[in-house]
Amino acid sequence: MTTSAPVQDNRPAAEPVYRCRGLSKVYGQGEAAVHALRDVTMDVGDGELGVILGASGSGKSTLLNILGGLDHPTAGTVHFRGTDLTALDDGDLTAYRRRHVGFVFQFYNLMPSLTARENVALVTDIAPDPMAPEDALALVDLEGRMDHFPAQLSGGEQQRVAIARAIAKRPDVLFCDEPTGALDSRTGIRVLEALQRVNKDLGATTLLITHNAVIAGMADRVYRVVDGRVDQVTEPDVRHAPADLDW
Repeated sequence: MTTSAPVQDNRPAAEPVYRCRGLSKVYGQGEAAVHALRDVTMDVGDGELGVILGASGSGKSTLLNILGGLDHPTAGTVHFRGTDLTALDDGDLTAYRRRHVGFVFQFYNLMPSLTARENVALVTDIAPDPMAPEDALALVDLEGRMDHFPAQLSGGEQQRVAIARAIAKRPDVLFCDEPTGALDSRTGIRVLEALQRVNKDLGATTLLITHNAVIAGMADRVYRVVDGRVDQVTEPDVRHAPADLDW
């Protein structure tokens, strides 16, 4: 009996969306220097939902700010799809953020005098290929709240408006810094469900910063940050829905 040789997959592996090598960030000088990042080397897969997990002050937000083009590293390099972000000037970094990156923060930063629809439209007016505000809000289950003002919305609804605003320009990458930090667990689940839906339906690489280890259960990959270093990178065997996490 003749057995055939195993078929080999010779296709090149997909390039990571981010490739970081030796990233360091130091604030201040001399004895007052604060080492926010220390020699971080990591890759982020295209389209993944990643959780950057660590205690307050561990360097998570500094890492996000450098990946998002909001800050420059003191040393090292970070490439976005082959482009060296560390070689770009402030104008080019602004263009990179505008074309490729969406941000969601712990506090919603909505304009109180504008409706949910109008808050999202602020982004679509400057994006090259935007979603309709109505479509972005529908993606986070706010079809019935589009014409409400922020004061008329719950905290979780306001955060979902902020997510809709971030995704309406169709970003390649969505950065979320403690997006559930100001919310109770039930409301936080709704917000995480919206982020998971965006990651799945739009294919946006999604990086979510949190100090809450429970949230790591919904990730494709978990980056654990300790004292400015990416101490461990793990890929959970099972990716859970937010409602199934052990809150």
